[in-house]
Amino acid sequence: MDKEQLGAFLRSRRERLRPEEAGLPSGSRRRTPGLRRSDHLHVLAGTAPTRTGIHRRDVRPSILALLERLPQTAGFVTSAAFEVLAWNDLAAALMEDFAALAPHDRNLARRAFLAPARPGRTLYGISDAAEFRHHVVMELRATLARYPADPAVAGLVEELRAGSAEFARLWERHDVRGVPMLTKTFRHPAVGPITVDCDSLALPDRDQHLVLYSAPVGSRDAEALALLMVLGTESGAVSGWTSASDRRGG
Repeated sequence: MDKEQLGAFLRSRRERLRPEEAGLPSGSRRRTPGLRRSDHLHVLAGTAPTRTGIHRRDVRPSILALLERLPQTAGFVTSAAFEVLAWNDLAAALMEDFAALAPHDRNLARRAFLAPARPGRTLYGISDAAEFRHHVVMELRATLARYPADPAVAGLVEELRAGSAEFARLWERHDVRGVPMLTKTFRHPAVGPITVDCDSLALPDRDQHLVLYSAPVGSRDAEALALLMVLGTESGAVSGWTSASDRRGG
């Protein structure tokens, strides 16, 4: 049991809860100090299903094949520590050429909190950057609880806490539930704003996620994705990004 983390979590819940929010009368005495978050508490208390060792980075071959077959959909796979492990051409054109980056730099948590700000291109120009950062912190807290002996996970968290005041502030909040991101808008330098539907599919056998960005057929956004696909694969460059030729983490 990680008693220090469990205690910090319970204190953070208690300090933010008002009695009336839990259906209790307001007053000075608080018999129920905090909201119930049973899944997260089980992880902190050590009673959740045990996962030991290192988080997996190898992507199932069927998922790699699926990425290639998705029509006009940007798709990529992330690890439990937000490493981009695999991607298709459209994801590279929409976000960045992950093949041109070292594996260390193919990490969306580092991109969200540590990457130098570029004018108009903060975190790929997405509309929900603040919400995404909040999501990253919550997920990394759960990942650290599942893989306490993984030096890559612990090292990433320490790197972010030391390098980003915003990450450190959010980390101390101990939030464990966020608002799902159903759509987002990318402000792309070559084709302008693109609003996409966001679907994140859990791959529980390897503790990974398949993330898909698509747009309704016939919409202006679908046309922009189609144009971006042409620019990314035929011209070989989109405002300094090239399409991915090696779609695996390497």
